[in-house]
Formats: sequence, structure tokens, C-alpha cells
Amino acid sequence: MPKALKTILLHCNKADTDFCVKLNKLSKNQMILYFFNFISWLGNGKIWYFIIFLIPFFHADGIKISLEMIFFGLAGTLIYKLLKSKINRPRPYKVNQSIILGGKILDQFSFPSGHTLHAVIFSMILIFYFPLVTEVFIIFTFLIALSRVILGMHFPSDVFIGAIIGYLIFQLFLIYQQQYENFIFI
Repeated sequence: MPKALKTILLHCNKADTDFCVKLNKLSKNQMILYFFNFISWLGNGKIWYFIIFLIPFFHADGIKISLEMIFFGLAGTLIYKLLKSKINRPRPYKVNQSIILGGKILDQFSFPSGHTLHAVIFSMILIFYFPLVTEVFIIFTFLIALSRVILGMHFPSDVFIGAIIGYLIFQLFLIYQQQYENFIFI
């Protein structure tokens, strides 16, 4: 690796860690810790499973929407699990002693954030079908991403890249909507 690139990466890694340390300090406040643990717990799938289950009862195309959420959610899971297994980035609390783990982790690696990736995928699909809830899901997605850093589970770059991957998967959803809608889900 060229020396200049290595220097840039080291500076980026330091900035990533420093920002993570600053946000993680917020978790010393018990109210903040409880709030973001709850948000993280919801983002672990509970809220999405609940929504996927409920949509068929409240929308004429509810079964189709739920199946799309499941399909694109599984695509996200496949991608983030593959990346985690190949990159093996340790979680922030394992890299820096001043970062306190504020909740329960699901696996040992940090990059990318699966919570954020799925929050973006599911929120964007829901916004596509239910534009009136745009603000709610944008705020909720932001809180999920923020919770992962405040709780010491992810670096800011983990949630940023998780969000980018989630957005790219949503772009595949849009392509599917325009060209292949009747191919998988009728």
C-alpha cells in the first residue's frame, strides 16, 4: 500500500475512533443508555417483524409489500454477513479501552452495521409505499444508527457504510419496481 494512502487511512481511523469515543461518553447518562438500548433492541428486528406481519391487514397489496421487505431484507443480511466475515473489523469497545459496551451484541465483528443497513432498507421501502410516514422512519433510522455508535457497538464508518449499502439495496428494489415487479411477487 502506498505510504500516502496508508497515512490517510490512519487519520480516518483515528477520526472514526475519536468520534466514537465522544458519542459513547453519552451512554454514561442512564436515561440516554436506556433510550438507545431500547432503540437498538427495536432495530434488531422486532419492529420490522411486527410491521411485516401487520402490513397485510392494512394495505390491499400488503402481502406483496411484506414479501418484498423479506426478500430485500434477506439480500441485506447476506451482504452484511459476507462483509463481516471477510473484513473482521473488531468492535470499538475491543479496540479502545475508553469505549464502554452499552448493550448486548449479536456477533463479534463491527463492519458494516447490520442494524443500520436493515433500517435503511426497510424504512425506504415503507416510505415508498407510505409516504406519509417519511419523517417517522427517517428519524427512527437515524436513531438506530446513532444508537449503535453511542452504545460502543459500531464505529461511525460502520453505520455510514451500512446506510450506503442499505440505500444501494433499496435502489435494487426500485429497479425491481420498474422492471421486474411481476417476476418474483405477483
